[in-house]
Amino acid sequence: MAKLWEGRASKAVDAAAEDFNASIRVDSRMARQDIRGSMAHAAMLGARGIIPQADADRILAGLEGILADLESGALAIDMGAEDIHTFVEGELTRRVGEAGKRLHTARSRNDQVAVDVRLYLRDEVEAVRSLLRGVIAALAGQAEAHAETVMPGYTHLQRAQPISFGHQLLAYAWMFRRDIGRLNDAAARMNESPLGAGALAGTTYPIDRCATADALGFDRPCANSLDAVSDRDFAIELAAALALVMTHVSRLAEELILWSSWEFGFIALDDAYTTGSSIMPQKKNSDMAELMRGKTGRVYGNLMALLTVMKGLPLAYNKDMQEDKEAIFDSFDTVKACLGILAPMLATMAVRPENMRRAAAQGFINATDLADYLAKKGVPFRSAYKTVGRIVADCIREGEVLETLPLARYQEYDPVFAEDLYQAIDLEVCMRTRLSEGGAAPDSVRAQIARLKEEFQL
Repeated sequence: MAKLWEGRASKAVDAAAEDFNASIRVDSRMARQDIRGSMAHAAMLGARGIIPQADADRILAGLEGILADLESGALAIDMGAEDIHTFVEGELTRRVGEAGKRLHTARSRNDQVAVDVRLYLRDEVEAVRSLLRGVIAALAGQAEAHAETVMPGYTHLQRAQPISFGHQLLAYAWMFRRDIGRLNDAAARMNESPLGAGALAGTTYPIDRCATADALGFDRPCANSLDAVSDRDFAIELAAALALVMTHVSRLAEELILWSSWEFGFIALDDAYTTGSSIMPQKKNSDMAELMRGKTGRVYGNLMALLTVMKGLPLAYNKDMQEDKEAIFDSFDTVKACLGILAPMLATMAVRPENMRRAAAQGFINATDLADYLAKKGVPFRSAYKTVGRIVADCIREGEVLETLPLARYQEYDPVFAEDLYQAIDLEVCMRTRLSEGGAAPDSVRAQIARLKEEFQL
């Protein structure tokens, strides 16, 4: 296929160099976006009288036919083409003749690819947002079912205070909600049109950049032609947002792995999302969660790759920037794959409240509530803290727990202890009375779920 830049060169490019230079294997996925951008550009050229309207009409009809044939499978992309722009323009010219050669008037591949990437990533952002909403829905569903299921909350991976399993899950729902916000912010900054910036300096033709921006759903044209073609901040920003999505996926995956182990036994992942061992017949491995945890490093690497590609580039376009697409496309592919598995894996997991309750009964996770009991009786909290620390140490040595230590023993530590202390340190009571906004009380958990349901129409 002829090159769009043929004319100056005196001989063909070396075959290995040509393959090295080509990007069709990566950018072919932007065929729809490339055609949409070309249609908006052709319509503007015709409307402004830059090319004859009849030629603009032929170009539009040809592009519509190419798109229809690609979607139906009647036309296959030629992987021998240099890039998707070369393929589309070459196929258009084959179909409509000389009119097709007018399409690239007042345009460069530099602003063309910048438009294609923004359009493509805009669609990808919406796909990830939808998947994140699905994960939030799965978390909210399980949280609603377990708003009163007591489990130990942890700090430093040590049992700390009683919470509900629902409260624990909702922590992740709020993380993913922030991820949606970050994607929205990045997408809003990305939604400016580079089309019409040309190679770097704009064009001498009387184009209408606002018309093409409107036709493609952009908020406005990019303000500076140099910046328009050399900017890849949007790809880096989206890669960073996706890296944070994977941070949250990985943290949740880690907990699912721990909770499903024999040592915890808090949950059982559905067989549809686990595998077995080739040698140990008793094994049920949380491979999907482990893969999510592992693929996080891949998405981090893509972010670092993009930052490194862009860090020393002079203005304007440089061929280095061809490397942007593979990294950001892979990040979106990886995140979508993980989220697509995570939502049903969460929705189908079996929860084992009895094991959570048993773990909560150990580890003195109601010690803070005992100190609060003394503080509410007038004992300064720091003094109460030290007293309870002594009680816990003695209980460990004597094989007791706070719930079974006799009142007489309590009163040896402080005479303000009374029979009502046992009610104060009951695990369910400890959880239910954490009524501060965002706290672990079931009413707080249900209020959080209601907010999520309203915001995301779950």
